[in-house]
Amino acid sequence: MSIKRKRNKKNQLRELDPFLKREQTRYGQALPSREFILEVLDKQGVPISESKLLKLLDITPEESEFFRRRLAAMIREGQIICNRKGDICVTEKLELVKGVVQGHSDGFGFLIPDDGSTDLFLTPKEMHKVLHGDRVIARVTNIVDRRGRRECRIIRVLESVNTQLVGRLFEEHGIFFVVAEDKRINQDILIPKENIMDAHAGQIIVARIIQQPREHAQPIGHIIEILGDYAAPGMEIEIALRKFDLPHEFPPEVISVKFPQKVLKKDLTKREDIRHLPLVTIDSETARDFDDAVYCCQEGKDYRLFVAIADVSHYVRDQDALDKEAFNRGNSVYFPRRVIPMLPEVLSNGLCSLNPQVDRLCMVCEMLWTARGELVEYRFYPAVMLSHARLTYNIVAELLDQPKGAVAKEHRQLLPHIQLLYRLFKVLHKSRVKRGAIDFETIETEMVFNDQGKIEQIYPVKRNDAHRLIEECMLAANVCAADFLQKHEQPVLYRIHEGPTDEKLVALRDFLKEFGLQLRGGENPQARDYARILDRIKERADAQLLQTVMLRSLSQAMYNPDNIGHFGLAYEMYTHFTSPIRRYPDLLVHRAIKAVLADKQYEPGDWHEIGKHCSQTERRADEATREVQSWLKCFYMQDKIGDCFGGVVTGVTAFGLFVTLDEIYVEGLVYISELPSDYFHYDAVKHVLRGERSGISFRLGDRLQVKLVRVDLATRKIDFILADNSVRKKSSR
Repeated sequence: MSIKRKRNKKNQLRELDPFLKREQTRYGQALPSREFILEVLDKQGVPISESKLLKLLDITPEESEFFRRRLAAMIREGQIICNRKGDICVTEKLELVKGVVQGHSDGFGFLIPDDGSTDLFLTPKEMHKVLHGDRVIARVTNIVDRRGRRECRIIRVLESVNTQLVGRLFEEHGIFFVVAEDKRINQDILIPKENIMDAHAGQIIVARIIQQPREHAQPIGHIIEILGDYAAPGMEIEIALRKFDLPHEFPPEVISVKFPQKVLKKDLTKREDIRHLPLVTIDSETARDFDDAVYCCQEGKDYRLFVAIADVSHYVRDQDALDKEAFNRGNSVYFPRRVIPMLPEVLSNGLCSLNPQVDRLCMVCEMLWTARGELVEYRFYPAVMLSHARLTYNIVAELLDQPKGAVAKEHRQLLPHIQLLYRLFKVLHKSRVKRGAIDFETIETEMVFNDQGKIEQIYPVKRNDAHRLIEECMLAANVCAADFLQKHEQPVLYRIHEGPTDEKLVALRDFLKEFGLQLRGGENPQARDYARILDRIKERADAQLLQTVMLRSLSQAMYNPDNIGHFGLAYEMYTHFTSPIRRYPDLLVHRAIKAVLADKQYEPGDWHEIGKHCSQTERRADEATREVQSWLKCFYMQDKIGDCFGGVVTGVTAFGLFVTLDEIYVEGLVYISELPSDYFHYDAVKHVLRGERSGISFRLGDRLQVKLVRVDLATRKIDFILADNSVRKKSSR
């Protein structure tokens, strides 16, 4: 066959590729697309050799190297796999399952399939081949364990995601190994003697994995960082930063960015000047970054509300070094005594923070509300402002409670404006109740530390009307931002919150029925249906129990460009506009608003992927802060072993009861084996453990007396047993 005829044949074949044009735009010499390769393999009906595939697709010698790279990429992503003979197979034809490994501290694990199907069980033997988080291909076996879980066998590791980890160094018989702080990684990492640096047993270190686990071989690593002794002050945060892979050091290209010490005159062009308005910030006593300021004035019977938000987008431009790092972090992380900011402190605590008595650039949401809580109008615009005072929640609460007191005299010029804000708050709060928004009363705690960085005291932080006042102002501005962007058809990340799933709804209704309560709304209950029950039970002794179960029936809020509304707040549309210093989605909303004002459209990339990333970084921050708080509470409880405490059952499981102690809000576990001698059965719907013979039951919300018997810092576990009087009280029922 002539060269010309071969070229024509090849061109004809490539033209059958439905994704040819896409490949031509990406590459100078277009190779067959992945989709076309899979189609050709599928038509063969059987596994084929690489050489045969090259021939079928008329891959020239010049193209072969690039084509093999494409095949390698398809293998890494699990689209194809090579069998023992080396032939290429389509993964889906082999009935294999792709997914992510989820480890468990007891040595077993699960495969979470990519297609959303039921999780598959991985035995401890299978888990020896992988680490938590790895992407794998597995084959479902015919084995079902005693709990009815289908087992699977790992065929190939597609991606080993753990390149380094933080853990504690141990030595046994001259052999060094690291036990990971993440207990979902159950394998010890062997460290050759020549790779231990100057570390010694007992220290916390960071190890880089140089050899991933195999079926008959443990992972091997070398130490790259020595953090120090386990109980050293602040070590719990250093561990969390690395365990959850939280970016905590700004790269050189971010540090090298220079900013002026103050707002420059040239930055004031095309901005409204609102420095004359007595805007104030209202935050906690410990806050250091202030992104929002408020002011309210009256127009007849109406209220004009100004919510001024730090104009971070003026300094952090799309796709610059600061922006990329802010996206990577997703949000600031607030640990006890330490903050990992999303932005460098020169911005977060300086130029972008609405500090008192200095000019600051801001984005304003100006709203007009009627006395009945109806929004008449709103507008957004860039401005320059000056905060007239840095107030705290406690100061504002005292101003409102004691308008003739010493604090009121100190802030007498601001007092009328604060009182007007409070009047507007009551108007907005009435609208919230009428709207049917859910208002769960949760208890947050504050930790007081000693000079060694350990907890000295834990006390509850009670929300007052100053907290609620600011919350309502921020909610109002966020809703206006969502409405503004939707009206102008500008894509954005909405803050969405779905209602209960069908399964959770059935379980909740069955539970409420036990207490003589009924959740209205049929198959599609609304927030107001939840709110009605919360209002009915607020004076009941079991109100906390009922509220906890109702809260657990709801999903977590997340960021998504597809607006489905916010169930909990009872809003048809909602977004985050008010905290661009500490949340990346808010920064995107500011850019989107500015784009609309300039008659443009803002397109930062794939909005779905950005929303997914921001939701993940938010979860990551929550997990890290919970872990640090758990460690600190464990350390705090170490010298209290043998002491008795009163507490409330805040979790019921098949293996025991989680009890949260009164006043100090420390949670621990009473194992089922520590309950009165009996066979206890778990009722997941009623959240109860009930004794088969005795009839003694332990339910969510029960009050118990417990004794502290064990504290394990390594696993962050606190164990209780029932105090004698709790057992007697239960037996006498």
